[in-house]
Amino acid sequence: MNLTALSSPSLQAAYLRTLPAIRERCSNVHAMAQRGKLEYFDYHPNHESSVVNYCLEIMKRDFPAADGGVDFASIPPHGRWRHLDAGKSRIAPLMEKWDEERLGRLPVSEKEKCKRLIDLFLVSVLLDAGAGNQWSYNESGGERYSRSEGLAVATVHMFDQGLFSGFPVAQPHRVDAQGLSQINESRIATAMQVSDANPMVGLSGRTSLLVNLKTALESNPRFFGSDARPGNIIDFLESESKFDGSSLRVHVSSLWGVLLEGLAPIWPARYSIGEVQLGDVWPCSVLSTDGQAEGDNFVPFHKLTGWITYSLIEPMEKILKWRFDGIEDMTGLPEYRNGGLLIDFGVLTLKPGLKALVNASGIPCLPPSHGAVVEWRAMTVIELDRIADGIRRQAGVHSCDLTLAQVLESATWKGGREIAKRLRPLTGGPPIEIESDGTVF
Repeated sequence: MNLTALSSPSLQAAYLRTLPAIRERCSNVHAMAQRGKLEYFDYHPNHESSVVNYCLEIMKRDFPAADGGVDFASIPPHGRWRHLDAGKSRIAPLMEKWDEERLGRLPVSEKEKCKRLIDLFLVSVLLDAGAGNQWSYNESGGERYSRSEGLAVATVHMFDQGLFSGFPVAQPHRVDAQGLSQINESRIATAMQVSDANPMVGLSGRTSLLVNLKTALESNPRFFGSDARPGNIIDFLESESKFDGSSLRVHVSSLWGVLLEGLAPIWPARYSIGEVQLGDVWPCSVLSTDGQAEGDNFVPFHKLTGWITYSLIEPMEKILKWRFDGIEDMTGLPEYRNGGLLIDFGVLTLKPGLKALVNASGIPCLPPSHGAVVEWRAMTVIELDRIADGIRRQAGVHSCDLTLAQVLESATWKGGREIAKRLRPLTGGPPIEIESDGTVF
């Protein structure tokens, strides 16, 4: 890309879609918090140590070492794989089926297995936005799952049944544009057991993402191939990367670029600069100044893209043995579990103007565009960095021993859920409810 040939708005739009922009703009909001300049929250850094201690206790409980500390090497990275295996293994049995399968006379290759997992993981993340406090999914064995795990388990069964495949009998375990062309709200509602007695928040938005995914896959054959399939990004990344010995080295920015550009058509139109739709990017009032350039007050999050990125890296590393560079540019995910941890431990407290917006349950319920949600999410990104650093300092380890992705998996996301259940046992919901349309959280 010749940046000198771009106009200033184009440069701004391009910047706001990069990984570094997320941390940089969120840092600007955090700097305002340190000066007491947020509009909706007060910031109490002295409470961060309580979050660190709470997270460490969870890690010791779930990943115990023989010496009573934490077995850091046993912590998996944050990704959709764990949710798909909630309660029991589901991915391994699928892969065992593939070991016995033949494509013509040939066994299923490792690359094809990875493509199938990318197909599944991508669709599962797109369906992962908050489903609300009332919905749940029941497996045939009687197990009941709600929220993120419920959505994941439902997606595995939909995938196994060929719901997303254009060849549901011959090749059920794939996602392609032809299969997605058959998707509608009624089919998704049936597959996810949605009813008047089991309502799901954001069903329409969730369905729209899948319908729009069909368009995105067909519009970008460079990334998704002639058969318009998510898993074909493997072929593109392979062509853009280089081998280091027997391992392919892929820069995370290449995967990020494919997802930002290739999936751009699926997101609802929100804010734009020039003619570029920005996606999960929002204005923040505390960054607004007189005479600033268009977009200088915008904060990018790209939460679902980040969640997809974390989720897709894992199968490529495990199955193809690829190595990803630039992972340090990835941020924590700005969503209500990670963010809820900050409010529930008093790192962030609500200012009077936000307290005035509480509903009958005593908590605010706000759309993703609300300024309080933007501040909350920006603070969450930087606080996750600070919490991870605090855990490492207390445990005496470095970032190479405990990555941010491992902290998200073993501590903050889980911790946010557990403290929410303790403080709000009737719902287990976050301290600020989000009016979800199924396309952001």
